[in-house]
Amino acid sequence: MGDDTDMVGMTGRVTGTVGPGLVGEVIVRIRGGAEHFLAHPVAGTGRLAVGTVVTVVEYLPPRTVYVMAAYDN
Repeated sequence: MGDDTDMVGMTGRVTGTVGPGLVGEVIVRIRGGAEHFLAHPVAGTGRLAVGTVVTVVEYLPPRTVYVMAAYDN
């Protein structure tokens, strides 16, 4: 991957529940491996359970992302 903006649009999987008022965790495959990031939900997004596939919509270096569900349930 190139610079940090490459994070936006990547998919990952929730490893610690993400939701309003919660700081969760996601794992994203990047830079030839898999890395964990602290995760917040995008405004208007409900709780995202462990195992949910998500899309990164904003990246705040060094280890924080804002995510939304990649697929509708």
